Amino acid sequence: MTDNPAAADFPSSSLNSRIVTTRPRAARIWNYWLGGGDYYEVDRKAGDEIRRLHPSIRDYALADRQFLGRAVRHLAADVGIRQFLDIGAGLPTAENTHEVAQRIAPDARIVYVDNDPLVLVHARALLTSTPEGRTDHVDEDLRNVDAILEHAARTLDLTQPVALMLLDVLAFIREDEDPYGIVRHLMDALPSGSHLVLSHTITSPAWPDVDVAAAWWNAHGIPALTQRTPEAIARFLDGLDLLDPGVVSCTRWRPEVTGDPSSEEPAEVAMYCGVGGKR
Repeated sequence: MTDNPAAADFPSSSLNSRIVTTRPRAARIWNYWLGGGDYYEVDRKAGDEIRRLHPSIRDYALADRQFLGRAVRHLAADVGIRQFLDIGAGLPTAENTHEVAQRIAPDARIVYVDNDPLVLVHARALLTSTPEGRTDHVDEDLRNVDAILEHAARTLDLTQPVALMLLDVLAFIREDEDPYGIVRHLMDALPSGSHLVLSHTITSPAWPDVDVAAAWWNAHGIPALTQRTPEAIARFLDGLDLLDPGVVSCTRWRPEVTGDPSSEEPAEVAMYCGVGGKR
C-alpha cells in the first residue's frame, strides 16, 4: 500500500521538465555507485571518472547506506522511534529508511524530502508503506526549513520524537548558507527524545584523492560540494547527547559483530557519521 498524500504536489509532467540530462547529478551518480539503474550516460561517465580519481568512492557510498540501516534499526528497535524525517533521501535503492524502520515497527511513519526531480518521480512509484504505517514524499530544498516542517506535519506528529536523517546532504550546503543554523532550526522544531542522524564526506590529509575528486565534481556536476573536516562535522551534533562511538567513519559506527575475535576493525572511509539525541 502506498500512502502518499503529497503526490498531487509534483505531477510527472512538471518533474520531467526539470530533469537535466546534460550534466551529472549527485543523486543519480550515487544510485549508479550503489548498483541502481536510475541514471543517465552523463552520470555513468562522471561516476567512472570520479572512481578513477578516487577509487574507493564506491566503498563509502556503500558504507553510508549500511550506516543508514544500522542507525535506523537501532533507533526503531532500541530507542522506540516511530517517525523518521529523511531529508536529501536520494534515489530509492535497497534498504530505504521506511523498509528498515517498518520491518521493525510496521506502524512507523516516514517523510522523504528531496528536490531532485528524478528522485521524486521514482519515489512516488517505489517508496511504499505497510498498511499500518505511512510514507510521504516532499519536493523541497533543505534550505527551506519551514516549508519542510509544514509538509512533514501532514504525516508526522511533531510533538512526538522524530529521527532527523541528514545523510550526505549537508555537503551540498555552502558555509555562507548557514548549514549549522539549518540543522539547529530543524532540531529546535523537534521534541525531546528526537535524534539527529547525519553523514558527511570529509576532507583529510589522509585522503588527498578525495579533494581531487571533489574539485572535479565541482567543475562538472550539480549541485556543488562543500567538504568539511571531521571536527566541523562533529559541530552539527553540538548540544545533543552523542551516541557511542561518536563521530567516526561510517564503517566504524556500530559495525555488525562477526563473532570472529581475530577480525580487524573495519577500514576507514572518507565518509564520517554520528547520531545524537535531544534531551
